[in-house]
Amino acid sequence: MKLIVVSAGLSSPSSSRLLADRLAAETLGRVDAESEVIELRELATEIAQHFVTGFPPARLAAALDAVAASDGLITVTPVFAGSYSGLFKSFFDLLDKDALTGKPVLIGATGGTARHSLVTEHALRPLFTYLRALVLPTAVYAASEDWGDEGLAQRIARAGAELARFVAPAPRQATPDVDTTAAVAPRSLTGAITSVDPTGGFEPVPFEQRLAALGAG
Repeated sequence: MKLIVVSAGLSSPSSSRLLADRLAAETLGRVDAESEVIELRELATEIAQHFVTGFPPARLAAALDAVAASDGLITVTPVFAGSYSGLFKSFFDLLDKDALTGKPVLIGATGGTARHSLVTEHALRPLFTYLRALVLPTAVYAASEDWGDEGLAQRIARAGAELARFVAPAPRQATPDVDTTAAVAPRSLTGAITSVDPTGGFEPVPFEQRLAALGAG
């Protein structure tokens, strides 16, 4: 099972990468999987080349293939001008249109102020819904003042638990035993079942006999 983490942070270290790492740690603590981190700042040149030439360089092609083949995805972007970064959007623009169909995606974002906290709902969620991904209910936004806050830790834990439930294989349900030797009541095309045989079957009564019994009454 493979979990891919996409971080669009531009600095090193970056708050986006820190949030991505914490989300991954919470998820991996609940499910047996391996993870791989894709730092988009390291692929910025290749992404631009792909848009110009139409062909992805080797590193970018490997990253796109890893996202498409993953069992689950964690994505974190810094906020620029009230939305996701251009680098973040450009990477997902290059994915095959069906690459994320039905794939569980945990979305996160970081910013300098809590005023951007709805970026996950008005920008990120619509983007991945358009790509037909399965966007998890809990999105995590971290403002500068949130780091070290208990509320952020709780949101991270809840989001990681949700992703773990979606990527973990569902336990196979036991098929109930069916007794194929059970007696089936014999039916007559010209009769009706009106009495039970002591041996467990049914005694068919001819229709003519029932009609005569009704006339006698």
